[in-house]
Amino acid sequence: MAGFCFWLVILIFIIFSVRKGRKSSNHSEQPPVHPQRPERKSASPHRSYSSQSHAEKPRTSAGRKNYGSGKSSTVAKTTGNERKNKEARKQREADLQAVFDENQIPYELYSDVKANPTIANVQNGVAAYKASGADFIVALGGGSSIDTAKGIGIVVNNPDFADVKSLEGVADTKHKAVPTFALPTTAGTAAEVTINYVIIDEDARKKMVCVDPNDIPAVAIVDPELMYSMPKGLTAATGMDALTHAIESYITPGAWAMSDMFELKAIEMIAQNLKAAVDNGKDTVAREAMSQAQYIAGMGFSNVGLGIVHSMAHPLGAFYDTPHGVANALLLPYVMEYNAESPAAPKYIHIAKAMGVNTDGMTEAEGVKAAIEAVKALSLSIGIPQKLHEINVKEEDIPALAVAAFNDVCTGGNPRPTSVAEIEVLYRKAF
Repeated sequence: MAGFCFWLVILIFIIFSVRKGRKSSNHSEQPPVHPQRPERKSASPHRSYSSQSHAEKPRTSAGRKNYGSGKSSTVAKTTGNERKNKEARKQREADLQAVFDENQIPYELYSDVKANPTIANVQNGVAAYKASGADFIVALGGGSSIDTAKGIGIVVNNPDFADVKSLEGVADTKHKAVPTFALPTTAGTAAEVTINYVIIDEDARKKMVCVDPNDIPAVAIVDPELMYSMPKGLTAATGMDALTHAIESYITPGAWAMSDMFELKAIEMIAQNLKAAVDNGKDTVAREAMSQAQYIAGMGFSNVGLGIVHSMAHPLGAFYDTPHGVANALLLPYVMEYNAESPAAPKYIHIAKAMGVNTDGMTEAEGVKAAIEAVKALSLSIGIPQKLHEINVKEEDIPALAVAAFNDVCTGGNPRPTSVAEIEVLYRKAF
């Protein structure tokens, strides 16, 4: 595990205001959003928004205030690279803050966020946002920070969901989230473009998958330079997370021509560039390709859904705080083999081809095998753990993990109908 978790994921987002003491916006004027074709509003300095709390506590001058502990969670021991990674994170934070300071834009810093964010992280963020008088959010970091920003933005403008638990699944929110600018620093989650976010309910010991077109950031700035300092382990894990997104949404029953186009291209780009990005984090071509590939994969799965790789990965995050990318990467080949016995089997040969395999003359069965072996080969080449016991999963927890996975919102998107018993078999096979 140490190779994958020493990076303190950049879990910071910045809240700031460009209007002072204004009245709240009229949410009723916002047009409805179709779940498959979410509207995107252009966020501009000339158009800002506020919640009711903004009028209660106007800002009077530019400046900054810190909220939260500023702590991140890891599941690995401290390594020599951790200090360098912290320094890189702080430098990015400082660079962003300098832009606000130089332009006299008041802002407040909120960093009470952890890898695998919790309900408390969201609720504390909501309180901080309301106290700040801010108009919008800038989320700088990986999927955890962006997911937290999504949850905060939704609850601020939809206070009926203040418990956060009621957001699980497809929540009937009425208003778009607080306008959010997302700056991803990892290449994997595509949180900056999807309708999904994931929050841990610590009391229930589960990850809540929240699906809501109202949560999509207003602006996504995908800049590979923000990803250059990712260590090898994080680059590998997040890259395999993106590959999982692409493969799962390619074979889900909801897939169609447009999503297939996105996902096959994403698979191709990841296969061609992930190892290079892992081997040399300063490979600008590989970094840019991976930043684009994960975004493309996100555009696909946000419209058609995922499968039980994600269903099985989510409980690992809830039980053990396992990094999501690591969990997905490890489980993907096992689930692909399982799903080969489904109507999706004919698509595997196209996955193999996108992975760079010469599929000329292959039968369907040969294509299935080639696709799975290609994924395994890529996984091994970048040092992904191959067994659950390597990442400290406890065998005695497998029955509970299987129940949680079966009840996950992603299970319905799997191409092969499944059961608790079959998922338990898969966990044991991967153990």
